[in-house]
Amino acid sequence: MSTIKLKGNPIETSGSLPKIGDKAPNFTLTTTELGTKTLADYKGKKVILNIFPSVDTGTCAQSVRSFNTEASEIENTKVLCISKDLPFAQARFCGAEGIKNVEMLSAFKGDNFGKDYGLDMTTGPLETLLSRCVIVLDENGVVTYTEQVPDIVDEPNYKASLYALLDN
Repeated sequence: MSTIKLKGNPIETSGSLPKIGDKAPNFTLTTTELGTKTLADYKGKKVILNIFPSVDTGTCAQSVRSFNTEASEIENTKVLCISKDLPFAQARFCGAEGIKNVEMLSAFKGDNFGKDYGLDMTTGPLETLLSRCVIVLDENGVVTYTEQVPDIVDEPNYKASLYALLDN
C-alpha cells in the first residue's frame, strides 16, 4: 500500500507500483472501439502507460494532450492512456481534442489492472479509480521507469518518463 494525496489529503492505494527491472504484469483493457488489448499486443515496442483517474478532469486531460505531443516523435513507442472512464467518453474526448498519437484504454471492466499494478485508490472521494502514475516499459515489457504522482492534482514529470524511453 502507498499513500498519495488529493489536494493535500491522504489517500491509500492498493499496493506499490511494479519495480524497475521487473516484468510488467499482463493486462486486458478495453479499446475505444470496445475491443481488447493485452500487454502482449505491444511486444517489440517501448510503452508509456499514462494512468489517471478520469479524462474528464483538467489535469488528466492535460496529461493526454502532453503525451500526444511529446511522445509522438519517439520511434517505436506507444503511449497508452489508461483510466476507468467508459470507452465512449475516451473516444469523445479524443475526437473533440484531435488526439491521434496516443491510444486510449479503459480498465472499467474489472479490478485486475489496478490491483496488479498497485494503483487502485482504496480510500477517499475517488476510491476505486486509478491513481495518477506513469510507467515506462522497454520492448520486452520490462519496467524501466515509474512515477506515482504524490498529489493527484499535479501533473506527472513528462520529461523524466521521456528520458527513460531514450535511455533504453
